This record gives sequence, C-alpha cells and structure tokens, in this order.
Amino acid sequence: MKNSALALLLLATLLSCSEKKSAELSEQIFEKHIATLASDDFGGRMPFSEGEKKTIDYLQQQFKTIGIEPGNGNSYLQEVPLVEITATIDPEMIITKGKQETLIKGSEGFVMWTERLDSAIEFKDDDIVFAGFGAVAPEYNWNDYEGLDVKGKIVLVLVNDPGFGGSDTTFFKGSTMTYYGRWTYKFEEAARQGAKGCFVIHNEIPAGYGYNVPQNNWNAPHLYLDKGASKEYKCAGVGWIPMQTAAKLFQLAGLNFGEEQSAARKPGFKGKSLGLKATVGMTVRTKYDKSYNIIGKITGKTKPDEYILYSAHWDHIGIGRPDDTGDTINNGAEDNATGTAGMLEVARLFKSGEQPDRTVVFLAVTAEEQGLQGSAYYAQNPIYSRDSTVANINIDGLGSYGQMKDIVVIGTGQSQLEDYLKEEATKTGRYVAKEPQPEAGYYFRSDHFNFAKIGIPALFTATGIDHVTKGPDYGRQLQDEFRRKHYHQPSDEYDSATWNSDGALSDLNLLYLVGKRLAFGAEWPQWKDNSEFKQLRNK
Repeated sequence: MKNSALALLLLATLLSCSEKKSAELSEQIFEKHIATLASDDFGGRMPFSEGEKKTIDYLQQQFKTIGIEPGNGNSYLQEVPLVEITATIDPEMIITKGKQETLIKGSEGFVMWTERLDSAIEFKDDDIVFAGFGAVAPEYNWNDYEGLDVKGKIVLVLVNDPGFGGSDTTFFKGSTMTYYGRWTYKFEEAARQGAKGCFVIHNEIPAGYGYNVPQNNWNAPHLYLDKGASKEYKCAGVGWIPMQTAAKLFQLAGLNFGEEQSAARKPGFKGKSLGLKATVGMTVRTKYDKSYNIIGKITGKTKPDEYILYSAHWDHIGIGRPDDTGDTINNGAEDNATGTAGMLEVARLFKSGEQPDRTVVFLAVTAEEQGLQGSAYYAQNPIYSRDSTVANINIDGLGSYGQMKDIVVIGTGQSQLEDYLKEEATKTGRYVAKEPQPEAGYYFRSDHFNFAKIGIPALFTATGIDHVTKGPDYGRQLQDEFRRKHYHQPSDEYDSATWNSDGALSDLNLLYLVGKRLAFGAEWPQWKDNSEFKQLRNK
C-alpha cells in the first residue's frame, strides 16, 4: 500500500458509490481498510512510531470522508500522555542455593520488564517465594499471602486462578477466569504485598496463548499512562517464566512442582520460601510522549446528551523479533485492523441512514496492547460522562474464517446487552454461544473492561466456531491454528487470496443492530444481578 493517495481516492469513490445505494456493510470497503492498516507501510501500528502517525492520519481522514463529526470539541483527537519504559535485561539470571549456582537464560528461561522509572535496577541475592496463585479474594475466603512475608523478595505465582480445571462454579467461577487470574492483577497484588519482583509461571492452556507471546516482551518497550509524580509502589521487576524453568527451580529447592501446583488449588494452601536466591539486573530508558485516541460522533436528534459508544483499538505491537521467514513486522491484521475497519463500517452505516435519536460515538483507542492504556485514560478522563453513556460495544478481532452459525459472547451473564444480541441473532437464523475458552479471561483483555470497571454495560463478542458448512470441530481448529501460529506474530497479515470476511461482516451487522436498537430507542441496558459490575452502575 505504498500509493496511499491512490488508496484514499479509491476509498472515497467506494464510499460515495456505497452511500448512493442501500445502507449495508461493504466487504470491499471493509477489506480495503484492513489492507491499509495492516500493510507493512504502517509498521505494525505501535504508539510512538511512524506507523502511529499514519494510522491517526488515516482514521481522521476516514471519519471526514464518511461525514463523522469530531468527537472532542473541534478535534478528532484525545491526547493520551504515556511513558515508554525500555528495560535491557542481563542475558542470564543467576540462581543460588548455598554455594550451588544455576544459570537461567534470558528470553528462553524468563522474561522480565519494569514499570519503574529508575535508570538501573538490580536484584542481588533476593529470596524467591512461592505464593500459589498470588490471589487475595475475601469473597472466596482465599488469601495466598496470609502469613507469608514477601517484602523485598521475588514472588512466583501460577497463571489463572484456583478454580481453573474444576466444575464448581461457586469456587472462583470454576474454569471461567476471574480477575484474580489475570496477570496484571497478580503484579498489582504482589506490589501491594511489598514484593520486589513477581513472575507468573506460564502454562499455555490456562493462559490461553503460547510462551512465545510473553517472549515478545524481551527487551521490548512498554507503555504506561504517565501519572506524573505518583508515589504508587511498583515491583522493581515483573515477568513470566515457562513451566520448564519453574520445574527446575522447584527441583533445586527439593520440591516437586506438580505436587506444589496441585496443593495451591486447595483451601488451606500456605505459600513458602524456596530457599533460593536470584541475581539479575537491568538498565532502563524512559521516554515521555503523547499518543492519541481518535474519536468521532453522530449527534442524536432528540437525545443528543445520551451516548452509545463503539470502541476498537487501532494499535498493535510494531516491530519485533524475526520469525522463521525473517519478517519482523507484526502487522496485526485480525488484531485489530479488523475491529478498527469494522468500526469505520458501522460509522458509515449509521451515517448513511436516518439520524439517530441518541448520539453515537466512535472511539479508536491507543495502547490496548500495552495494557488497555488508551481506554483506561478515556475512562478516567471521559469526553462524555459515564452517567450519560448508555452502553459500550467493543470490536476486537473479527475472524477471517468465513461464516459461522454462532457468535460468542465474552463474559456470559454480565448485562442485558447479550440479550439484545441474542434477539438480533435469532432474527437472522444464528445463535449466541458461550465462550469456548472461559479460562483464558478474555473479558479482562480488551478495552470494554475499562468501561465495565466504571459501571457502563459493555458488550464484547468473538468469532464463533460453528462453521456454517463444516461444523464446530473445523471452526475450533481454525481458531486454535490462529492462536498458535499467528496471534501477536508477523504472520497475522491480510491476504486477499485467502481472506473470507463473510463471518466478520455477519458479526459486525449484529453489533450494528444492537447499537441501532439503543440509538433509536429509550432503553438503558442493565447489569445482571450476579455481575460484579452492577453496583458500580448503581452508584
């Protein structure tokens, strides 16, 4: 996509022709957006990169072409102050037990980074402690840190939460991950306990992705919201270790990792020191800059101060380690050029029809891949108030696998929005399915989560697996293959020869219909009684 001027002219022509026809989603326009955003020319859309500038320019131009009003006063932009922290880690970690030394190789044996702004950080003969799942969950009468002194020490914790693998849905929701299973929570809790470091023990099934995904963090920049002179305590180092490293550490400690892992799932578990010490250091570079959320709107005609908020993250992870072919650009076609392109198509569809009663807002957020930072900033600094925002509909990762009979709700049982989705799906001969991997905690892994955390009912869906002609086993195989071979890798590219957008457009149409129902209606969808977010809305 080197000839960007020609591409923009073609898009303008397509948009014009489409608007003269009936209002419907366009596969041609949808895929043209994906091809542009996921092109090598956009460099993987990493914030603070040339790819960010191109993405921001492109999205603003598309909003203008469609006729979407600026969403932040006279501007399409909301500044998001960020700090980029790049840690260069020692190539090996030294583990000692008495006079015995064992070397753990960086990247292969551990991945580490920091949220601190210090120019240099050192772990020197620091004690290693096993803290189970690293969860403090009073509602489940569970505290992995009870009686355990971890101040100034390195904590090892298991991925996911104690309910994983069980059928008792009252015990940490069984195999459906709670927020206590999310790695971000584990780092936060370790810091609250005063730990100096925290490593999550990786396991592909309960994590939901291979170890190659955290490996992308090796000596890579990380972005965080710039909180100025905040005194909030952060661990000096956080990261991941593969199970092979964990097994080796427990063996050095004279313990069996499998037995300790099983014990950590049972009530009454007590954490313990491994009798090991770790030494590793890092140098740290910091860079302060601004990224941007891009925001547009269609003003409502009768209830302009009530808002339906569509969101999608425009960013990806940029340039990384070369794959087997030598490719270093993580193009992020499915993740999340599809969602961004889809939001543009929903915006075009709304604009080509009758003016809605409520205002419809389109928010393309930055730094989702860095920990949902752009949506977190918007939630903390909303352009449209929380109390006036009727609902959030988030679009992240529309599949390229063809038509499915089902559409998956992530976080089943949260709000009435999924009931609206079910009604619309039934009208089209489709059905709503529960997520096939509830243990992966996808409800905590995209931008809708930040809106849920401030009480706004949020809908997040995923591509189904029940392929219209080949059935669920085939659909599951396609998704497993994407997760293993393409997720957060350079091979997540757009290929016009193999790409099939039928299913993506079908899902997108349902998300449009749910938003249309709200935009032309008076309903305020509510959280369901068993949702942990209900009280936030009530407040």
